Amino acid sequence: MRRKPNYVLVLLIPLFISGCRTGSKPDSQAGQAEIHVPAPDNDFFQEISKEIGLIFKHSIGEEELNNIIESDGGGAAFLDYNSDGYIDIYACSGTWIEGFIKSERPAELPGSNKLFRNRGDGTFEDVTKKAGVGGPWYSMGVSSGDFNNDGYPDLYINNYGPNVLLKNNGNGTFTDITKKANVGGGKECSIGAAWLDYDNDSYLDLYVGNFLEFDPEYKYYYAPDGFPGPMAYDAQKDVLYHNNGDGTFEDVTEKMGITDIDGRAMGVGAADYDDDGWVDIYVANDHTLNYLWHNEGGKKFTDHGTMSGTAFSQAGEATVSMSVDYADYNNDGHIDLFVSDDTYCSLYESMGNGLFIDKGIASNISMAAAQFVGWSSSFIDYDNDSDVDIFKTNGALKHLYGQEDQLFQNEGNGKFRDVSLELGEYFHRELVGRGACIGDYDNDGDLDIFIMNLNDYSVFLRNNKGNINNWLIIKLTGTASNRDGIGSRVKVTSGGTTQTAVKRSTTGYLSQNDPRLHFGLLHNESVEKIEVRWPSGKLQAIENVKANQILEITEP
Repeated sequence: MRRKPNYVLVLLIPLFISGCRTGSKPDSQAGQAEIHVPAPDNDFFQEISKEIGLIFKHSIGEEELNNIIESDGGGAAFLDYNSDGYIDIYACSGTWIEGFIKSERPAELPGSNKLFRNRGDGTFEDVTKKAGVGGPWYSMGVSSGDFNNDGYPDLYINNYGPNVLLKNNGNGTFTDITKKANVGGGKECSIGAAWLDYDNDSYLDLYVGNFLEFDPEYKYYYAPDGFPGPMAYDAQKDVLYHNNGDGTFEDVTEKMGITDIDGRAMGVGAADYDDDGWVDIYVANDHTLNYLWHNEGGKKFTDHGTMSGTAFSQAGEATVSMSVDYADYNNDGHIDLFVSDDTYCSLYESMGNGLFIDKGIASNISMAAAQFVGWSSSFIDYDNDSDVDIFKTNGALKHLYGQEDQLFQNEGNGKFRDVSLELGEYFHRELVGRGACIGDYDNDGDLDIFIMNLNDYSVFLRNNKGNINNWLIIKLTGTASNRDGIGSRVKVTSGGTTQTAVKRSTTGYLSQNDPRLHFGLLHNESVEKIEVRWPSGKLQAIENVKANQILEITEP
């Protein structure tokens, strides 16, 4: 029986190459079909996209894959845009652009970004037009954050061309304030972005990862596989924007020491990896060394990638890195990193002193991952057993060839096991995966997955069995800190096991997970203690909390 969550408000308590496959394609009557939530089947994860009204098709702007920019999109985000307690979905798509795509302009432009409202009954409604968030843009990814602390999440859209900042008006609509805010950039191709409060002034700042100087007219006749790769183009510098607190931002990239030499950013993530109270930035770069920008007390950043051991793979080489996510996978109190790439991937285990060791091979992940090209990756406790697992989307680089996605189960002894094929019919399918976001869309205590497929229909996987075990979901609201609580460190102790999580914005490739923090509790029916360290430095402790509820915690 699926548990019904309880809601508690806490204000202050001193206590492969197999050919192209098709995604979730609707039948010809899907638009008129009655929307209903299907009954759970025997699969752990059940694809229910069409049935619940979540029909989205990503577009590269044309039918054939012809360049590296088309190959890289698209992402999606879980966010509660209307603050009704249910997470909604924003999905990104490319479109036809003159000069970029050689074919003639079609009568109807392909692709559009979409916003789907969660009705709260297990189904979704397309509210794109009403909300004013469709474009047209050639969008890669999206990051959500409440930059003005008004209680409503805003959207930053990474594009080929100028980026877009959409301010949430709080009435179901958004306003494009890019020009006023000064965060649009120019001709960059922005792939990753992350909201963070790097100086702990209670306002979210913005790091934008830029890719390369793409020239659609450039011909490289020696490209061995389809079209020129990233090293055929010059790199673009990343940008750090400081939030001035008045609706505008300042480019402080050089001022803060962000000296981007040769990076080609794909994934960006921000978290306090060394537990010094200041949020740091990790940049997963394509074919070049990754960056770990260490925050020096909010005054500058220094690249610790090489000295920390996170700039390169276990072989000592730069990789085709795609995404990064943070979690304490072994429950030792230190934040670890997982970086997906086109081969072995890297599981960087923190040694607790600012140094990491790549456990990709030792954990049994690398050999299972190597047969696929990995894109989005996220830590996920899919079975609520109190240790985080890893989900990864896969798909070919230069062709619309499908590959199976993977889920690695944490066995609790430093090892992971690929259990994908045990979890349902979906994991036997070959799709061209790119972005993905993870969250509890129906508030039943287990984590569901929304997957973006290149030039194809997206897939929504409902978790049918994770809430057999107990759980806790925590929603943070900052007061002295930024309202989202981004940068907070949360410890949950239950049954003698302490789990540590950090609140961040962007997770996975081009995407963002559920803004709430999720903890699996196994068989424990209560939590002995919750500890929150807010970005402001305030410490908060809550004791004796019942399991199986959504707990709202407000900074004292």
